Amino acid sequence: MKGGHQPVGTKQMQSKLKTGDNAPDFTFDTPWEGGLKFYQVADGMPSVIIFLRYKGCPVCQLQMVDLRRDIDILKSRGAQVFVILQSSPYTVDSWTNKEDWPFLIICDPEGSIYQLYHVSTGNPIRLIHPAVLATGIKARFRGFKHGKFEGKETQLPAAFVIDRSKTICFAHYGKNATDVPKPAVLASYI
Repeated sequence: MKGGHQPVGTKQMQSKLKTGDNAPDFTFDTPWEGGLKFYQVADGMPSVIIFLRYKGCPVCQLQMVDLRRDIDILKSRGAQVFVILQSSPYTVDSWTNKEDWPFLIICDPEGSIYQLYHVSTGNPIRLIHPAVLATGIKARFRGFKHGKFEGKETQLPAAFVIDRSKTICFAHYGKNATDVPKPAVLASYI
């Protein structure tokens, strides 16, 4: 199985990761490199992992651009930042260049890292949550358009802050597609 680990079971059997748990290691691909290990790339530095949906999602595109704008808040604390998408490496590579992003984009089209971190899907009704609709309109006004559907459309986001000892200091599981903590909130846990 890609990622070097076994699925953790069904959604009902999974228990979410929490503060104090060890952050699971995993093997991953970026759009530009393959077979990387999370612990090796993090290199003993604090890490922030943000799970979004996929590249074609305008809300996710907006979240990535906003994270790029505010990345110094996290980098000034010495953090490595990783954004995980359900998109294939090819889809992301055809959309952007590695140099455009001050964080590492991880492609997980099979969802194995989502499973490993217990990041679940939501009810389809959450796609019409007022925050999602408002952010979707904002994304459209900023020029982001819906692209190819990839992965699970109802995938929820999540964010984790991991310290130098590979321990989770902060775990947040989103309740809708826009429910991702701002960089300043994440930085406060580093």
